[in-house]
Amino acid sequence: MEAMEIDSQNILQRKQATYSSLDDPFEIHKETYRGQQYSQIYFARLHLMRTLLYSLAPNWKPHLPVCTILELEKDRECIIVGTLYKHMKLKPCILDEYSKERSVTPLVKPHNFMHPDDKLVLEDDSGRVKLSGSVLLPSIYVTGVVVALLGKETDAGDFLVQDVLEAGLPPQIEHPLKPREDKHVVFVSGLSVGGSTSNPLQFQLLIDHITGHLGDEKEQGIAAEIVHVVLAGNSVEFPRGLLNGQNLASKDQSRLSEPIKELDIFLTQVAASLPLDIMPGSDDPANFSLPQQPLNRCLFPGSSAYNTFRSCTNPHCFEVDNIRLLGTSGQNIDDLEKYSEAKDKLEFMERTLRWRHLAPTTPNTLGCYPFVDRDPFFIDSCPHVYFVGNQDKYKTDLVKGSEGQLVRLICIPKFCDTGVAVVLNLRNLECHTLSFGTEFSS
Repeated sequence: MEAMEIDSQNILQRKQATYSSLDDPFEIHKETYRGQQYSQIYFARLHLMRTLLYSLAPNWKPHLPVCTILELEKDRECIIVGTLYKHMKLKPCILDEYSKERSVTPLVKPHNFMHPDDKLVLEDDSGRVKLSGSVLLPSIYVTGVVVALLGKETDAGDFLVQDVLEAGLPPQIEHPLKPREDKHVVFVSGLSVGGSTSNPLQFQLLIDHITGHLGDEKEQGIAAEIVHVVLAGNSVEFPRGLLNGQNLASKDQSRLSEPIKELDIFLTQVAASLPLDIMPGSDDPANFSLPQQPLNRCLFPGSSAYNTFRSCTNPHCFEVDNIRLLGTSGQNIDDLEKYSEAKDKLEFMERTLRWRHLAPTTPNTLGCYPFVDRDPFFIDSCPHVYFVGNQDKYKTDLVKGSEGQLVRLICIPKFCDTGVAVVLNLRNLECHTLSFGTEFSS
């Protein structure tokens, strides 16, 4: 009885925050697949970005004309706008994979497909042209990025690039007045419940901590400042070899449902005291291609009974106390790492903001729905917080834009491997980690 009284006190004393979902662009409602090709999403992307870059060009190089690729003239300096395509020597070909699957030698998948001989091409509605020069580095860019280039056509028919204009960080809604009190959002990713590396005790410790059932009075006071929890993908892991296209035996069907049932038990504890967003990831029972649609609520009969439980899309965009947060379960950044190079994951994240596109490698190397007249991954408003799940380690940084934009970047590590969750303070956008270890010494 006494424990129930303490629990009810915790719920009463917990801080509250306003919440609004901005996932509508990522939700697939009325779109119907009629055999449309992926070229249409590239056209939609080019149209959006070209309009934007045309408006920026006069301030960038006011004395130079903007022309199409077809209008290029030899040795005449001009600006062209188009979509980059990267010729990659090591890029996997589906036909090669198909043939190698049937060969004796196993197919070795390299971590990165970069090669010194990679070349860039720019393409618009009128045609395409090879790019030359040392200004535009193939190691930085990927297929699908829309840029404006200053240069001139050479005798060889190439376009010698002298300068590059990217879209830059989008406009940001005004940062709300700093509240006087601390409010925290907790990010967890890569729980992999049911997997070999999953540690249920570790996850239970996290739940007990954020719900205020662990620690002394001071710790419970900090827990009361948590106003929201986000699960950023790969929450479950199914036994390998079960999903091989064969009809499942009844015992295998139960093995397949066990991780979901276990996750629901955990989430019910969280949803009973905190607003909770769950995003699908690459290993979760959701559609493979981006944007991934919300996990079906019937998978979570316990936690979905609470109005605090929200099944969301991936990517996921929302506001808590007028602070805008945008994030993914990690597929967009992991794919960039395969086809370009950077010093760390934060640099990849910053590039997507400066390119104003969450997933530039879609649909070339990252699966996405074949949208006809829109590109949902275009970033039209700069978030205050940009997070990416399922990374190897925790990293964070602040990025500043040319117009005063300020964005907190967060790499959320896989909880099953690290036992680390990330806590964001909405008052000042500062971050810290919660680390849970369960090793016993003999």
